[in-house]
Amino acid sequence: MIIATNPTVEGEATAFYLQRMAQKHDIAISRIAHGVPLGGELEYTDQSTIAHAFASRQEV
Repeated sequence: MIIATNPTVEGEATAFYLQRMAQKHDIAISRIAHGVPLGGELEYTDQSTIAHAFASRQEV
C-alpha cells in the first residue's frame, strides 16, 4: 500500500491510522516522500512533483 495523504495534521493522523491497520494485516506499506511541501495540499501539486514524491517514497 502506498500512503499519499496531505501533509497536514489531519493527513498525518490518517497516515498513522492506515499504517497501524496495515501492520496488523502484514501489508507492506510505503509513503510518498520528497517534493510535496509540508502544510501543502496534494490537489495543488504539479505532476512532476508528485512523480518525484512517488519515486522517492520510503518504506514505513
